[in-house]
Amino acid sequence: MRLQQTLANPVSCTGTGLHSGKPVTLTLRPAPVNTGIVFVNTNSAKGAFLAASIEHLVATELCTAISGNGFQVKTIEHILAALAGLGIDNVYVDVNADEAPAMDGSSAHFVQLIQSAGILAQNRRQPYLKITRPLEVVDGNRRVRIEPSATTKITYSISYDHPLIQTQTYTYEHSAQAFEREIAEARTFGFLQEVEALWARGLGQGGNLDNTIVLSQDGILNESGLRFSNEFVRHKILDLIGDFSLLGLPFIGHIIAERSGHAIHTRLAQQILNRPDSWVVLNASEPVATSEPCSAMTAPRSVSMVALQAS
Repeated sequence: MRLQQTLANPVSCTGTGLHSGKPVTLTLRPAPVNTGIVFVNTNSAKGAFLAASIEHLVATELCTAISGNGFQVKTIEHILAALAGLGIDNVYVDVNADEAPAMDGSSAHFVQLIQSAGILAQNRRQPYLKITRPLEVVDGNRRVRIEPSATTKITYSISYDHPLIQTQTYTYEHSAQAFEREIAEARTFGFLQEVEALWARGLGQGGNLDNTIVLSQDGILNESGLRFSNEFVRHKILDLIGDFSLLGLPFIGHIIAERSGHAIHTRLAQQILNRPDSWVVLNASEPVATSEPCSAMTAPRSVSMVALQAS
Protein backbone atom coordinates (compact mmCIF):
# COMPACT_ATOMS: atom_id res chain seq x y z
CA MET A 1 0.00 0.00 0.00
CA ARG A 2 1.12 3.57 -0.51
CA LEU A 3 0.29 7.22 -0.06
CA GLN A 4 -1.82 9.12 -2.58
CA GLN A 5 0.19 10.89 -5.27
CA THR A 6 -0.14 14.01 -7.39
CA LEU A 7 2.26 16.03 -9.55
CA ALA A 8 4.94 18.30 -8.18
CA ASN A 9 4.43 20.91 -10.94
CA PRO A 10 2.03 21.75 -13.79
CA VAL A 11 3.09 20.53 -17.22
CA SER A 12 1.60 20.83 -20.73
CA CYS A 13 1.72 19.25 -24.17
CA THR A 14 0.13 19.99 -27.54
CA GLY A 15 -0.97 17.48 -30.15
CA THR A 16 -3.76 16.50 -32.51
CA GLY A 17 -7.03 14.73 -31.73
CA LEU A 18 -7.01 11.23 -33.26
CA HIS A 19 -10.62 11.40 -34.46
CA SER A 20 -11.25 15.15 -34.76
CA GLY A 21 -7.92 16.01 -36.36
CA LYS A 22 -7.99 19.29 -34.40
CA PRO A 23 -5.10 20.74 -32.35
CA VAL A 24 -5.36 20.14 -28.59
CA THR A 25 -3.44 21.53 -25.63
CA LEU A 26 -3.49 19.39 -22.50
CA THR A 27 -2.18 20.56 -19.13
CA LEU A 28 -1.75 18.42 -16.02
CA ARG A 29 -1.95 20.27 -12.68
CA PRO A 30 -1.46 19.10 -9.09
CA ALA A 31 -4.66 18.41 -7.14
CA PRO A 32 -5.45 17.86 -3.42
CA VAL A 33 -5.98 14.48 -1.79
CA ASN A 34 -9.17 12.60 -2.69
CA THR A 35 -9.72 14.70 -5.82
CA GLY A 36 -9.20 11.86 -8.29
CA ILE A 37 -8.69 12.58 -12.00
CA VAL A 38 -10.72 15.64 -13.01
CA PHE A 39 -10.91 17.06 -16.54
CA VAL A 40 -11.30 20.83 -16.85
CA ASN A 41 -12.72 22.53 -19.93
CA THR A 42 -10.50 25.58 -20.39
CA ASN A 43 -12.79 26.91 -23.13
CA SER A 44 -15.47 27.50 -20.51
CA ALA A 45 -15.45 30.95 -18.91
CA LYS A 46 -15.76 29.33 -15.47
CA GLY A 47 -13.75 26.21 -16.29
CA ALA A 48 -16.27 23.35 -16.16
CA PHE A 49 -15.07 20.32 -14.13
CA LEU A 50 -15.74 16.68 -15.03
CA ALA A 51 -14.53 13.75 -12.93
CA ALA A 52 -13.10 10.79 -14.83
CA SER A 53 -15.58 8.27 -13.42
CA ILE A 54 -17.83 5.55 -14.75
CA GLU A 55 -20.92 7.61 -13.91
CA HIS A 56 -19.90 10.12 -16.60
CA LEU A 57 -19.16 7.50 -19.27
CA VAL A 58 -20.96 7.98 -22.60
CA ALA A 59 -21.29 5.61 -25.54
CA THR A 60 -18.83 6.42 -28.32
CA GLU A 61 -17.19 4.53 -31.17
CA LEU A 62 -13.58 3.33 -31.00
CA CYS A 63 -12.61 5.32 -27.90
CA THR A 64 -13.53 6.10 -24.31
CA ALA A 65 -15.40 9.34 -23.53
CA ILE A 66 -17.00 11.08 -20.58
CA SER A 67 -19.62 13.82 -20.59
CA GLY A 68 -21.25 16.14 -18.06
CA ASN A 69 -21.33 19.68 -16.70
CA GLY A 70 -21.76 21.06 -20.20
CA PHE A 71 -18.87 19.39 -22.01
CA GLN A 72 -17.55 16.10 -23.34
CA VAL A 73 -14.01 14.84 -23.72
CA LYS A 74 -13.17 11.68 -25.66
CA THR A 75 -10.18 9.46 -26.49
CA ILE A 76 -9.06 9.77 -22.86
CA GLU A 77 -7.94 6.18 -22.38
CA HIS A 78 -4.25 6.78 -23.14
CA ILE A 79 -3.78 9.68 -20.71
CA LEU A 80 -5.81 7.80 -18.09
CA ALA A 81 -3.62 4.72 -18.59
CA ALA A 82 -0.47 6.78 -18.06
CA LEU A 83 -1.84 8.31 -14.86
CA ALA A 84 -3.03 4.94 -13.52
CA GLY A 85 0.13 3.18 -14.67
CA LEU A 86 2.37 5.59 -12.77
CA GLY A 87 0.07 5.79 -9.73
CA ILE A 88 -1.08 9.40 -10.07
CA ASP A 89 -4.27 9.57 -8.01
CA ASN A 90 -5.09 13.29 -7.94
CA VAL A 91 -4.68 15.63 -10.90
CA TYR A 92 -6.52 18.26 -12.92
CA VAL A 93 -6.41 17.61 -16.66
CA ASP A 94 -7.03 20.86 -18.54
CA VAL A 95 -8.11 20.50 -22.19
CA ASN A 96 -9.11 23.14 -24.73
CA ALA A 97 -10.93 20.71 -27.06
CA ASP A 98 -13.36 17.81 -26.83
CA GLU A 99 -10.65 15.21 -27.35
CA ALA A 100 -7.31 14.39 -25.74
CA PRO A 101 -4.27 14.67 -28.02
CA ALA A 102 -3.18 11.43 -29.70
CA MET A 103 0.56 12.13 -29.46
CA ASP A 104 2.18 8.93 -30.86
CA GLY A 105 -0.86 6.70 -30.27
CA SER A 106 0.48 5.26 -27.02
CA SER A 107 0.93 6.49 -23.44
CA ALA A 108 4.68 7.06 -23.79
CA HIS A 109 4.53 10.85 -24.23
CA PHE A 110 2.15 11.19 -21.29
CA VAL A 111 4.51 9.11 -19.13
CA GLN A 112 7.38 11.43 -20.07
CA LEU A 113 5.17 14.44 -19.32
CA ILE A 114 4.30 13.13 -15.83
CA GLN A 115 7.91 12.29 -15.07
CA SER A 116 9.07 15.75 -16.17
CA ALA A 117 6.55 17.32 -13.76
CA GLY A 118 7.68 15.13 -10.87
CA ILE A 119 5.55 12.85 -8.68
CA LEU A 120 4.65 14.09 -5.20
CA ALA A 121 3.48 11.89 -2.29
CA GLN A 122 0.58 13.33 -0.29
CA ASN A 123 -0.39 12.94 3.37
CA ARG A 124 -3.24 10.48 2.82
CA ARG A 125 -3.23 6.73 2.28
CA GLN A 126 -4.46 5.56 -1.11
CA PRO A 127 -7.49 3.22 -0.86
CA TYR A 128 -7.62 0.12 -3.04
CA LEU A 129 -10.63 -1.81 -4.31
CA LYS A 130 -9.91 -5.51 -3.69
CA ILE A 131 -12.00 -8.01 -5.62
CA THR A 132 -13.38 -10.79 -3.40
CA ARG A 133 -15.72 -12.57 -5.85
CA PRO A 134 -15.41 -13.20 -9.62
CA LEU A 135 -17.42 -11.05 -12.01
CA GLU A 136 -17.70 -11.46 -15.79
CA VAL A 137 -19.15 -9.84 -18.88
CA VAL A 138 -19.64 -11.97 -22.01
CA ASP A 139 -20.66 -10.73 -25.45
CA GLY A 140 -20.53 -13.50 -28.05
CA ASN A 141 -16.91 -14.63 -28.34
CA ARG A 142 -15.72 -11.61 -26.36
CA ARG A 143 -15.40 -11.75 -22.61
CA VAL A 144 -13.72 -10.02 -19.72
CA ARG A 145 -13.58 -11.41 -16.20
CA ILE A 146 -12.10 -10.24 -12.93
CA GLU A 147 -11.12 -12.66 -10.19
CA PRO A 148 -9.71 -12.33 -6.67
CA SER A 149 -5.92 -12.09 -6.61
CA ALA A 150 -3.18 -11.05 -4.20
CA THR A 151 -1.83 -8.64 -6.83
CA THR A 152 -3.01 -6.46 -9.70
CA LYS A 153 -2.68 -8.51 -12.88
CA ILE A 154 -4.09 -8.52 -16.43
CA THR A 155 -4.07 -11.43 -18.85
CA TYR A 156 -5.25 -10.42 -22.31
CA SER A 157 -5.77 -12.52 -25.45
CA ILE A 158 -6.54 -11.32 -28.96
CA SER A 159 -7.04 -13.16 -32.25
CA TYR A 160 -6.93 -11.62 -35.73
CA ASP A 161 -6.61 -13.29 -39.11
CA HIS A 162 -3.42 -11.39 -39.95
CA PRO A 163 0.11 -12.83 -40.20
CA LEU A 164 1.56 -10.23 -37.80
CA ILE A 165 -1.07 -10.77 -35.11
CA GLN A 166 -2.87 -14.16 -35.24
CA THR A 167 -3.30 -15.14 -31.56
CA GLN A 168 -1.44 -13.14 -28.94
CA THR A 169 -1.66 -13.51 -25.15
CA TYR A 170 0.18 -11.40 -22.61
CA THR A 171 0.13 -11.25 -18.82
CA TYR A 172 0.97 -7.96 -17.15
CA GLU A 173 1.82 -7.73 -13.44
CA HIS A 174 1.22 -4.14 -12.40
CA SER A 175 3.89 -1.77 -11.15
CA ALA A 176 4.89 1.69 -12.32
CA GLN A 177 8.17 0.29 -13.62
CA ALA A 178 6.45 -2.56 -15.48
CA PHE A 179 3.90 -0.18 -17.02
CA GLU A 180 6.64 2.09 -18.37
CA ARG A 181 8.75 -0.81 -19.61
CA GLU A 182 6.11 -3.19 -21.00
CA ILE A 183 2.93 -1.27 -21.83
CA ALA A 184 3.30 2.50 -22.19
CA GLU A 185 4.93 2.49 -25.65
CA ALA A 186 2.40 0.16 -27.31
CA ARG A 187 0.53 2.10 -30.01
CA THR A 188 -3.03 1.96 -31.26
CA PHE A 189 -3.55 0.02 -34.48
CA GLY A 190 -6.00 -0.40 -37.31
CA PHE A 191 -6.41 -2.17 -40.63
CA LEU A 192 -5.98 -0.13 -43.81
CA GLN A 193 -9.44 -0.91 -45.17
CA GLU A 194 -10.99 0.03 -41.81
CA VAL A 195 -8.98 3.25 -41.58
CA GLU A 196 -10.14 4.30 -45.04
CA ALA A 197 -13.76 3.54 -44.05
CA LEU A 198 -13.36 5.69 -40.92
CA TRP A 199 -12.04 8.59 -42.98
CA ALA A 200 -15.04 8.29 -45.28
CA ARG A 201 -17.31 8.66 -42.24
CA GLY A 202 -15.46 11.68 -40.86
CA LEU A 203 -13.66 9.72 -38.11
CA GLY A 204 -9.96 9.18 -37.56
CA GLN A 205 -9.19 12.56 -39.13
CA GLY A 206 -6.03 12.95 -37.07
CA GLY A 207 -4.81 9.41 -37.66
CA ASN A 208 -1.53 8.92 -39.49
CA LEU A 209 1.53 6.69 -39.47
CA ASP A 210 3.04 8.77 -36.66
CA ASN A 211 0.26 7.85 -34.20
CA THR A 212 -1.27 4.61 -35.53
CA ILE A 213 0.05 1.24 -36.63
CA VAL A 214 -1.68 0.67 -39.97
CA LEU A 215 -1.86 -2.94 -41.11
CA SER A 216 -1.93 -3.82 -44.80
CA GLN A 217 -3.05 -7.23 -46.00
CA ASP A 218 0.16 -8.96 -44.96
CA GLY A 219 2.28 -6.36 -43.15
CA ILE A 220 2.32 -2.82 -41.77
CA LEU A 221 2.72 0.52 -43.54
CA ASN A 222 4.84 2.08 -40.78
CA GLU A 223 8.47 2.17 -41.93
CA SER A 224 9.66 2.25 -38.31
CA GLY A 225 8.22 -1.20 -37.70
CA LEU A 226 6.84 -2.55 -34.43
CA ARG A 227 8.11 -1.61 -30.97
CA PHE A 228 7.29 -5.10 -29.66
CA SER A 229 6.53 -8.26 -31.63
CA ASN A 230 3.24 -8.40 -29.68
CA GLU A 231 2.61 -4.66 -29.59
CA PHE A 232 -1.05 -5.24 -30.50
CA VAL A 233 -2.04 -7.16 -27.37
CA ARG A 234 0.07 -4.84 -25.20
CA HIS A 235 -1.92 -1.88 -26.51
CA LYS A 236 -5.14 -3.66 -25.62
CA ILE A 237 -3.84 -3.93 -22.05
CA LEU A 238 -3.02 -0.20 -22.14
CA ASP A 239 -6.60 0.58 -23.17
CA LEU A 240 -7.99 -1.65 -20.43
CA ILE A 241 -5.84 0.07 -17.77
CA GLY A 242 -7.18 3.44 -18.91
CA ASP A 243 -10.78 2.24 -19.03
CA PHE A 244 -10.61 0.63 -15.58
CA SER A 245 -9.26 3.83 -14.04
CA LEU A 246 -12.87 5.08 -14.33
CA LEU A 247 -13.56 2.96 -11.23
CA GLY A 248 -12.02 5.85 -9.28
CA LEU A 249 -9.69 3.61 -7.26
CA PRO A 250 -6.82 1.29 -8.16
CA PHE A 251 -7.93 -2.33 -7.97
CA ILE A 252 -6.41 -5.56 -6.69
CA GLY A 253 -7.54 -8.49 -8.79
CA HIS A 254 -6.80 -10.50 -11.92
CA ILE A 255 -8.52 -9.37 -15.14
CA ILE A 256 -8.77 -11.98 -17.89
CA ALA A 257 -9.85 -10.53 -21.24
CA GLU A 258 -10.46 -12.27 -24.56
CA ARG A 259 -11.12 -10.33 -27.79
CA SER A 260 -12.38 -7.50 -25.62
CA GLY A 261 -12.63 -3.73 -26.18
CA HIS A 262 -13.60 -0.39 -24.62
CA ALA A 263 -17.33 -1.10 -24.35
CA ILE A 264 -16.97 -4.45 -22.62
CA HIS A 265 -14.17 -3.15 -20.37
CA THR A 266 -16.39 -0.40 -19.03
CA ARG A 267 -19.38 -2.74 -18.73
CA LEU A 268 -17.34 -4.83 -16.31
CA ALA A 269 -16.22 -1.70 -14.43
CA GLN A 270 -19.87 -0.70 -14.07
CA GLN A 271 -20.81 -4.21 -12.92
CA ILE A 272 -18.13 -4.01 -10.22
CA LEU A 273 -19.60 -0.77 -8.88
CA ASN A 274 -23.09 -2.32 -8.99
CA ARG A 275 -21.92 -5.32 -6.95
CA PRO A 276 -20.47 -4.04 -3.64
CA ASP A 277 -20.74 -7.59 -2.31
CA SER A 278 -17.89 -8.52 -4.67
CA TRP A 279 -15.20 -6.22 -3.31
CA VAL A 280 -13.87 -4.47 -0.24
CA VAL A 281 -12.00 -1.19 0.13
CA LEU A 282 -8.58 -1.52 1.74
CA ASN A 283 -6.42 1.20 3.23
CA ALA A 284 -9.35 3.55 3.90
CA SER A 285 -8.32 7.15 3.50
CA GLU A 286 -6.88 8.72 6.64
CA PRO A 287 -4.36 11.55 7.17
CA VAL A 288 -0.79 10.28 7.53
CA ALA A 289 2.16 12.16 8.99
CA THR A 290 4.72 12.72 6.25
CA SER A 291 7.63 15.04 5.66
CA GLU A 292 6.47 15.60 2.08
CA PRO A 293 3.98 18.48 1.71
CA CYS A 294 0.69 18.16 -0.13
CA SER A 295 0.78 20.29 -3.27
CA ALA A 296 -2.42 21.75 -4.73
CA MET A 297 -3.43 24.50 -7.15
CA THR A 298 -7.07 24.72 -6.18
CA ALA A 299 -9.58 23.18 -3.77
CA PRO A 300 -10.93 19.62 -4.21
CA ARG A 301 -13.79 19.35 -6.68
CA SER A 302 -14.98 15.81 -7.23
CA VAL A 303 -14.36 12.24 -6.20
CA SER A 304 -15.79 9.06 -7.63
CA MET A 305 -18.57 6.98 -6.14
CA VAL A 306 -16.09 4.44 -4.80
CA ALA A 307 -13.73 7.01 -3.33
CA LEU A 308 -16.68 8.54 -1.48
CA GLN A 309 -17.41 5.13 0.03
CA ALA A 310 -13.78 4.77 1.09
CA SER A 311 -13.34 8.22 2.63
